[in-house]
Amino acid sequence: MNHISSSLLILEEKFIPPKSNHSIERSLERGRGICSSKIRNKLGRGHRDKVHQFVAITGASEDVALKALKASEWHLEAAFDVFYSQPQLRSKTDNRRLEELYNRYRDPYADMITADGITYLCNDLMVDPQDIVMLVLSWHMKAATMCEYSKQEFISGLQSLGIDSLEKFRDRIPYMCNELKDEHKFHEIYNFAFAWAKEKGQKSLALDTAIGMWQLLFDERKWPLIEHWCQFLQVRHNKAISRDTWSQLLEFVRNVDPQLSNYDSEGAWPYLIDEFVEYLLENGVVQRG
Repeated sequence: MNHISSSLLILEEKFIPPKSNHSIERSLERGRGICSSKIRNKLGRGHRDKVHQFVAITGASEDVALKALKASEWHLEAAFDVFYSQPQLRSKTDNRRLEELYNRYRDPYADMITADGITYLCNDLMVDPQDIVMLVLSWHMKAATMCEYSKQEFISGLQSLGIDSLEKFRDRIPYMCNELKDEHKFHEIYNFAFAWAKEKGQKSLALDTAIGMWQLLFDERKWPLIEHWCQFLQVRHNKAISRDTWSQLLEFVRNVDPQLSNYDSEGAWPYLIDEFVEYLLENGVVQRG
């Protein structure tokens, strides 16, 4: 190496700073972006549409969308489950923003969110307080009581959904509504609703409350006998509903044809369901086989 080259090398080392870690990270991000772009361009139109839908609903990056969709064999609903069940895929929530959201809705006289705060939240979300999505949200929060969220329930529930802003909250609503279409999740939400809706300290669910919850839940499942069931309860039962009756009705709905063609009178159904079958037959709603 000649004298001039050596001098230039010394000057370069002395005056040109090395790339910082941030510069290296930005370079890597650009590299990943180029790779993602190449992968995306190789996708068919149907797969690209699913990536766009996933990103729009979850707010995740395209890299995360690709991982979740590939892991679920390109089933969009299953990809949402992968995303929300694996914390490492979700963007981290900002604790400060979560505190701000909680304080926005908390009761001024108690360290919890009460009915007024929930109404305010629904107004912000542009959701009817009677919408079933509020039941799904309460299920995510593991809320102990209807129309109340403790600070722990509210913040933990939002963290599990990857929510720390109203914008993200609104974006998650379609996902929460779609969860009701999943048989396993519907079963879990249905069973959760009993304890959530009953009065504190009570073992049974008030009849009017139970009827309202059944109408809400089975409006999603389109059980054709729901109105007959509610009328039967008001005419023949007129008492609070036990957990056993609550649980067994879902099994009846899932396993017995609305025409009762496969109903087994010798089966281990609660007496109230057996009486309901007799009521249907007596009133000609269904015909004896």
